[in-house]
Amino acid sequence: MHTHQISSTHIDFSVIRKVLSGNCRLELSDDAKSRISGCRDYLDKRMQNQKDPIYGINTGFGALYNKSISATDLESLQNNLMMSHACGVGEEVPSDLVRLMLFLKIQGLSYGNSGVQLETVQRLVDFYNYDILPLVYQQGSLGASGDLSPLAHLCLPLIGKGEVYYKGSRRTAEDVLERHNWTPVKLKSKEGLALLNGTQFMSAYGSWCITEAQKLVKWADLIGAISLEAFDGRIEPFHHLIQEIRPHRGQIDTAIEFRKLLEGSELISRTKAHVQDPYSFRCIPQVHGASKDAINYSSFVFFNEINSVTDNPTIFPDQDLIISAGNFHGQPLALSLDFLAIALSELGNISERRTYQLISGQRGLPSFLVSEAGLNSGFMIPQYTAASLVSQNKQLCTPASVDSIVSSNGQEDHVSMGANAATKTYRVVNNLKSILAIELITACQAMEFRRPLKSGKQIEDIIAQFRSLVPFINHDIVMADEIHKAIRFIDNTEI
Repeated sequence: MHTHQISSTHIDFSVIRKVLSGNCRLELSDDAKSRISGCRDYLDKRMQNQKDPIYGINTGFGALYNKSISATDLESLQNNLMMSHACGVGEEVPSDLVRLMLFLKIQGLSYGNSGVQLETVQRLVDFYNYDILPLVYQQGSLGASGDLSPLAHLCLPLIGKGEVYYKGSRRTAEDVLERHNWTPVKLKSKEGLALLNGTQFMSAYGSWCITEAQKLVKWADLIGAISLEAFDGRIEPFHHLIQEIRPHRGQIDTAIEFRKLLEGSELISRTKAHVQDPYSFRCIPQVHGASKDAINYSSFVFFNEINSVTDNPTIFPDQDLIISAGNFHGQPLALSLDFLAIALSELGNISERRTYQLISGQRGLPSFLVSEAGLNSGFMIPQYTAASLVSQNKQLCTPASVDSIVSSNGQEDHVSMGANAATKTYRVVNNLKSILAIELITACQAMEFRRPLKSGKQIEDIIAQFRSLVPFINHDIVMADEIHKAIRFIDNTEI
């Protein structure tokens, strides 16, 4: 079990992968503890003599910012905030993403600009380490005052409210606190707002999508290369001179990768009867490359975000300042999530076209890649499934970030809708994985009709691994079983 120490230093996507693996414990560094406690001490001292209103600390929230709250009611104010904002509906957030939300909330609070108690952050660490995962719903956030509703559900168990998953069952937070002899946290001024303001719902979904995208784009290249070989395609579109005169980074990298994959191939080097390939093969460097560049841009945005303080108001003890501003606004995430969804959707779009070409009875391949076509439908319907997923992805790529609905009596008059961008991008990622799995099973089937000729070593190694799970299909079988094996193969195989 790896132990990750929460500190004020930058985290990257390798840390995100460790968290998602479930094989990681957290502990607060001395630096993080000092920052958290120092900021809380500053706020306590400041509030002893504070007469003027400070938003969210001794005032109401949102449009109620002009309502002053007495010192005796500050704890009730924070508890009321937590309960009133827990308005989630829809499907539950998957457990690995709830775990990632916890991690990112702890990381954001560790920088010492939020005014929370050390006890509060440590309890979140305990939830993570004991795998106590709050019940969080996917719908309810506007992605503007942060992810208010999802984060309310994430943090309700701190005060003994809400529900959690623990040891395989759904239980009340109160029950789990009792099992561990923990008392509910008594929230002090500002804490509820620090817990609920923030972009950790969008950031968790986005970080998951980035890590998956970085993996799936490699699979798109490898599977595309198998398809190119099975279709008896040409190598010329991957020539370095073609990329040098249109030097987009992703395009260059894609062509390099294909030249490596196809090195030593008997298939790619043989004389071709055709002088050109369809765009779904010939334009792989341009299409895959553009998606890679978009993934890289989105990765940059989310790297910044997971290393940021995104609650409000923000406290700067060294400068004796408490500033109410807008770091919780999800616009950077909403735009990049929409862009990422489009980029991943296009990888699926071109993948399905290659699948279609492989089953169409061209270049010496049998129709639908099966003997006795007619009696057997072969690979006809997997392409239908891929086409359905591609079409749904196109619908999911309608951007969320162009929308905004006024809320909080006009105080929050522009919102990002980044949470909706996050959940739909999550669906695009999962659809893409299934589309690529269908191309993989189709391309490996088609390759058998090119034997005894061999492709490059990495391609042949992958085909051999895949064949240990999914055999060549002579006659019709339940194809869903084989497709799900292919999906698991992509999930579990390192390339």
